[in-house]
Amino acid sequence: MKRKLLFAERMLHGDGTLPFNAVIPWRIKGNILPADLHRALRKLQHKHPMLNAAVVYDEAAMPWFWAGENEFIDIPVRITDRVSEDDWKKESIAEWAIPFDTAKGPLIRMVWIKGGDTSEFIMVIHHCLCDGGSAMAILEELLLGLDDPDADIGKEKPIMGIADVVPKEILKSRKQLVKSRLIGGIANLFLWLVPVNKKLVDRKRDYMIHWKLDTGLSESIVKKCKAAGVTVNTAFCLALLNAFQAVRKEAFHNKVSCPVDIRRFAPQIKRDNIFAFGLMFVVSADKGLDFFAEAGRMQADIDRKTARLNPYSTLMMMEQSHGTLNNFTKFLKYGKSANDCMFSNLGRIGIPHQYKRFAVETIFSPSVIGPLGNTTTMITSTYRGQMDFTFIASEGFLPYDDALSIKDKMMDIISVL
Repeated sequence: MKRKLLFAERMLHGDGTLPFNAVIPWRIKGNILPADLHRALRKLQHKHPMLNAAVVYDEAAMPWFWAGENEFIDIPVRITDRVSEDDWKKESIAEWAIPFDTAKGPLIRMVWIKGGDTSEFIMVIHHCLCDGGSAMAILEELLLGLDDPDADIGKEKPIMGIADVVPKEILKSRKQLVKSRLIGGIANLFLWLVPVNKKLVDRKRDYMIHWKLDTGLSESIVKKCKAAGVTVNTAFCLALLNAFQAVRKEAFHNKVSCPVDIRRFAPQIKRDNIFAFGLMFVVSADKGLDFFAEAGRMQADIDRKTARLNPYSTLMMMEQSHGTLNNFTKFLKYGKSANDCMFSNLGRIGIPHQYKRFAVETIFSPSVIGPLGNTTTMITSTYRGQMDFTFIASEGFLPYDDALSIKDKMMDIISVL
């Protein structure tokens, strides 16, 4: 398999020397042997060629994913003894900072925090390889293979380029091509003209704050949001903005960016396709309304913005903009942050709890951190009826004490909905 990296993948990969790692931890009860894990990982590589890939460059210095037809690169597994139930947090933070050797591959590795009948596993994937949806699909397949060596997890038909995503009639549309080139040109001019700092913000210490809600509160939030006609995602965005405003005061930007799963809009991308591209919208809060009145206003704004999302046009525009990549990356790295936070809600994780050989006690919300500007991110998910939150940031962007206060304020707001 060999295919050229798309624009977003090139941006996330960079020059391959800096870590941009998605970290997916979970906890199981049951006894697993190392051979079981290695066998399950190899099964994943048989299904997904990209999990066996490295990044190589052609004569024009363009990066390509490359994987041999029947040549497998072992997925590394690091095993460490389990001392406490919080070891996964320390290991997750450590994995943020460890770069992949993308020239050798693979772009995935595992950490096993091995206990007696309880273990945590951490799957680490380079963000240029996949998004949250892909990561959850890979995790589900890994658990199936870990439980049953003979489990049939299928065979992925990998996405080999933009033609596998954008319908032919759109991809060949002269009007769409002209529009994509025009927008790409305007973006290039903007990135060339906009002033940026001459040195990077000192990130200082990266940190993570993690917490869960009990099933009662989790269920209550869902019911109240449904009765008010808003999504849980919208309610959380508003609570997060209110918390940032209360804590950050003059440093508050009133902007939260929200990634959207592209699969909602591009059915060509299947649930088990490994793919890293996502769509995005930004939300802000107004003042003077009670919580659910403001949430309703925000929901209407989100619905309008979501309806305008066009994955095909966005992909085509970005693929016309490869020449702007250096300027775009420089803008993200050196430009002044205008957002308070990125907020990502993976929703309900439909992975089974009970398997024949083990039980999945919990799946923690993933974390991701990279070199492209403000690292402040909150990711939430729901597994077995419990909402789970991972709040990631760096002291240079958001002091740790402020982050703790934001978390507490957000939970105060959510708890009394």
